[in-house]
Amino acid sequence: MPQYTPPLRDMQFVLHELLNVVDEFKMIPAHAEVDADTINAVLEEGGKFASEVIAPINLSGDSEGCALDRSTHEVTPPKGFREAYATYVEGGWPALSCDTAYGGQGLPHTLNQFFYEMLNSANQAWTMYPGLSHGAYEALHAHGTPEQKAVYLPKLTSGEWTGTMCLTEPHCGTDLGLLRTKAEPQADGTYALTGQKIFISAGEHNLAANIVHLVLARLPDAPAGSKGISLFLVPKFKVAADGSIGERNGIFCSGLEHKMGIHANSTCQMTLEGAVGTLVGEPNKGLAAMFVMMNTARLGVGNQSLGLTEVAYQNAVAYAKDRIQMRSLSGPKAPDKPADPIIVHPDVRKMLLTARAYAEGARALQAYTVLQLDKALGSDDEDERKACEAEVALLTPIIKAFFTDNGWIATSHCMQVFGGHGYIHEWGMEQFVRDARINMIYEGTNTIQSLDLLGRKVLHNNGATLKAFGKKIIDFVEEEGVNEAMQEFVNPLADIGDKVTKLTQELGMKAFGNPDEVGAAAVDYLRVVGHLCFSYFFARMAKIALEKQASGDPFYKAKLATARFYFAKLLPETAGLIRSCRAGLAPLMEMDEALF
Repeated sequence: MPQYTPPLRDMQFVLHELLNVVDEFKMIPAHAEVDADTINAVLEEGGKFASEVIAPINLSGDSEGCALDRSTHEVTPPKGFREAYATYVEGGWPALSCDTAYGGQGLPHTLNQFFYEMLNSANQAWTMYPGLSHGAYEALHAHGTPEQKAVYLPKLTSGEWTGTMCLTEPHCGTDLGLLRTKAEPQADGTYALTGQKIFISAGEHNLAANIVHLVLARLPDAPAGSKGISLFLVPKFKVAADGSIGERNGIFCSGLEHKMGIHANSTCQMTLEGAVGTLVGEPNKGLAAMFVMMNTARLGVGNQSLGLTEVAYQNAVAYAKDRIQMRSLSGPKAPDKPADPIIVHPDVRKMLLTARAYAEGARALQAYTVLQLDKALGSDDEDERKACEAEVALLTPIIKAFFTDNGWIATSHCMQVFGGHGYIHEWGMEQFVRDARINMIYEGTNTIQSLDLLGRKVLHNNGATLKAFGKKIIDFVEEEGVNEAMQEFVNPLADIGDKVTKLTQELGMKAFGNPDEVGAAAVDYLRVVGHLCFSYFFARMAKIALEKQASGDPFYKAKLATARFYFAKLLPETAGLIRSCRAGLAPLMEMDEALF
């Protein structure tokens, strides 16, 4: 069975040495009192919950899966899941970053994201049950009526109730403008919803007393397309004004999806038959409200793949140190044994270091981005809030797509380290691969994220937000340009920065001539910009490690080695990606459809 050890040392490095979050929090009134001891204590206790409570039921949960009783429409998750959720609630974990006005602890989202990284490493399928509640909470916090907030937010904050997002329908995935679910106004101000939803994660279960579904639907007079979508709050059990639970509502699980991975999470087909709901936000403005939840979820999905990358790496390293096979090409490294441990072989090291670098780069970028989110939500400076909001919007599709692509690569590499054993369920590695694959698909496929980045976040404002982020990189390069020890890091960083600037300009000009050029280049472009971000943070981390390596702490030596590996072996991928971007649309469209 796979094991998991929370990477507390690297988390503390990112928080305290790279980002200096305590000083940053002092500038945010709501978090001004948060200190390093509090942060470290929360991470330590959260790591214990992840490694001791939910990690042990990950493999068994994958084998058992969920069970649907079609007569009652009730879903039972695997053994141990309900007890683990009760422990989670008793520990106050759902309330960590929630508003104190609704019973929350009011701690930074940055800290909550680190906690969730550990949960995702330990058991992604279990983590999805409480994970979606955060998105529902955020959407209601931003767009709910005072009455909705008063009734629902305390229950979501405490974990007594969980939440979902009900978007997709059998005939439409990402193109929500095609959805057909109807909402009929009722005399009492509520709405009766009828329709079908599919792929609803944690749509039905017995972990919590109630489930709060946020459902996209159309009013009778709604305009066609995405401009005619409204958002509704539809609880599993009807809720009275005082928050008490009443009879079962007309929304239920009519089928479970049989999936490649995340078997222990109930991915449901949901049927609505006159389900009673209340409007969230304005009529026909549902997508704006739902995007609060979707953007939260996209950051969460990137975090899922970061978690899987970390746990896969840990187990592959342990195996590579223990498994002996063949001799090193340069001579025996373990002469007292019949063969050398496979960690001596260069390609095994390449696979391990790829996973390690993708985990450490993702951890830094994720923390930085969510810190900007904390600033956007809590700063007193209006200009800073707007700048941080724009930067979070820019980096969100990168986190979702780049992290999940890398997670698929990393978990596959780590499974490969195990050889044939990696393909066997009991080792846990093939589950990490299967679980990682969905992360590239849901909450907007990675192609959708790439189109969002290049089309909406970069070209839409002539690259202004990307230039603002790039200015931070330019400033760092100029500051470290005279530091001889930093040349191996700042030179490739400056080079990829220049290439991204030129590539963006070229693609912008092509897009003026034919918008399809954006679609032809977007996926490769996002990956190039992802590497730009990782290069920036690896250079910053290397600077710290260089300054502190004399301390004798092997952590800094390892950090430098990982940064050097990243720049030497992973960043060069961008050369081929840039050439592919420049190849443009023609090679994709030349073949007649009939010839496919």
